[in-house]
Amino acid sequence: MLRIAVPNKGSLSGPAAEMLHEAGYQQRRESKELRIVDPVNEVEFFYLRPRDIAIYVSSGRLDIGITGRDLLIDSGAKAEEILPLGFARSTFRFAAKPGTAESVEDLKGKTVATSYEGIVEGHLADSGIDASVVHLDGAVETAIELGVAEVIADVVETGTSLRNAGLEVFGEPIMKSEAVVIRRVDADTSAENEPKVQQFLRRLQGVLVARTYVMMDYDCRVEQLEKAVALTPGLESPTVSPLHNEGWVAVRAMVPAKEAQRIMDDLYDIGARAILTTSIHACRL
Repeated sequence: MLRIAVPNKGSLSGPAAEMLHEAGYQQRRESKELRIVDPVNEVEFFYLRPRDIAIYVSSGRLDIGITGRDLLIDSGAKAEEILPLGFARSTFRFAAKPGTAESVEDLKGKTVATSYEGIVEGHLADSGIDASVVHLDGAVETAIELGVAEVIADVVETGTSLRNAGLEVFGEPIMKSEAVVIRRVDADTSAENEPKVQQFLRRLQGVLVARTYVMMDYDCRVEQLEKAVALTPGLESPTVSPLHNEGWVAVRAMVPAKEAQRIMDDLYDIGARAILTTSIHACRL
């Protein structure tokens, strides 16, 4: 069976389980379950701490896993990202009291507090900056107030908690993270389980496409077809079928969900009618 690591808690857990369910895989019914077997799909899921998943995958004990890009890099494990999943997005930034620093170059000789020392140490080394890094498990904002560090490095969403602590972000983002599928570096792609790995990736890619696109159907006059097709080119090309009424055709194409309303407006303006959108529940490209 294909052995897959899945986050057991935190911001990664719920969306990962939902995506796997949409991809047709059985998921646990209770949060206490640490392992389940999906015999139909020949997959075994292990529910692990998100921070540990890269270590397990890199050891070869598990074939692939879902974790955060930040946790993968911070772990230093010999595993690599093979598919971004588009959820649990976050940005890592430096922050400090106003006037402390304006860029990473200003961190020379300073102490940086963070829960992700692997990421920060790597970023400082890549930038050629000699600075000290202190590991804290949480609430790094208080490190400056208590004199543990002059600068912190942490996930920044709205920045409200930093402002409340009298801090401000500076410099370029350290990194942007999201949930990713990972596998061991130099994994044997000729192994028996490789077809199942590729099937797993195709299913998740299908979910990503289904979430990103909608199916659009409409009728238009033949003389307006080229303009209509330019608005709805589809992934390869749209399906065009003649209607019973001469001079009219029916068109079907996939369009980006976030642009669907604008496209409908533009189609209506050129004379298209009976414009419909429907959700896509599964897809293979």
